[in-house]
Amino acid sequence: MSKAFTREADAAQDDDDELVAPALPSGARNYLTPQGYARLRGELLALLDVERPKIVEVVSWAAKNGDRSENGDYLYGKKRLREIDRRIRFLTKRLDIAEIADPSVHHGKDQVFFGATVTYANQKGEQRCVTIKGIDEADNLAGEVSWVSPVARALLKARIGDEIQLVTPGGPERIEVMAVSYPSPLN
Repeated sequence: MSKAFTREADAAQDDDDELVAPALPSGARNYLTPQGYARLRGELLALLDVERPKIVEVVSWAAKNGDRSENGDYLYGKKRLREIDRRIRFLTKRLDIAEIADPSVHHGKDQVFFGATVTYANQKGEQRCVTIKGIDEADNLAGEVSWVSPVARALLKARIGDEIQLVTPGGPERIEVMAVSYPSPLN
């Protein structure tokens, strides 16, 4: 069938059928901290055990009410089920390829590895503190950057006192590693 004869709603539904995952470099592993893995796994289990069964119940009830074309509970429920199923597929794929890297094994070291909290200063003396996390768990608003981000790639394997070059949209910038810390190991 020609694309000219499809409804726009069908095309939009097909386009967002799969979530676009943050890109991993080819051949790279999907590193996660133990806390990040637990959070994603908890979200997956909550979707499977709590939210999806509730929505299935609502859709089932709404389907029994007759005309589905004008039934808001049915239409919204089906849409929400698609969203939940899409997120479940995404989380399942990402957790299947996840590799848990515990940053506490580097506690007390001054070299930057995955999971480090790094304070660095630019040439103007402005300091910034970032924690290097996995792609699926990094939150820029909380000062977390993914390990594949330009700043994390520049910082990885550097030590306290090292000056490194960070490539920015405004051009290369020299930064100095001021402090490196890791979470304490749990005994």
